[in-house]
Amino acid sequence: MKVVLIDGQGGRLGQLLAEAINAEHIPCDLTAIGTNSIATSAMLKGGAKQGATGENPVIVACRDADIIIGPIGIVSADSLLGEVTPAMATAIGQSKALKLLLPVSHCSNQVVGVKQLSMSEMVKATVERLKELC
Repeated sequence: MKVVLIDGQGGRLGQLLAEAINAEHIPCDLTAIGTNSIATSAMLKGGAKQGATGENPVIVACRDADIIIGPIGIVSADSLLGEVTPAMATAIGQSKALKLLLPVSHCSNQVVGVKQLSMSEMVKATVERLKELC
């Protein structure tokens, strides 16, 4: 199963997710795509096996991904302080992959009715869902 982990800015969320996915030994091909090189580096330090940076890697990785994981802002153009381009948001949104989107509220997106969780609680819930899917 191909899992694409997308994050931006400092990549802390992506790094925590990569660490947790590896710690649980989830049988998947984990690819980290950062909207910038710092985010990519953080996710690789977290244990992603391969990584790339920028718009075209997002577009290419989303073509055959089974699952895409990232903050909710990855599906909104110009989010993450402008790091998510319209082409990135379109590629993610149009991908047939299941999207596990974390409701990180600093992305100017809020999902009404969703309980406010800490970063570690969101990571744990995401990894549990990924285990169910794999």
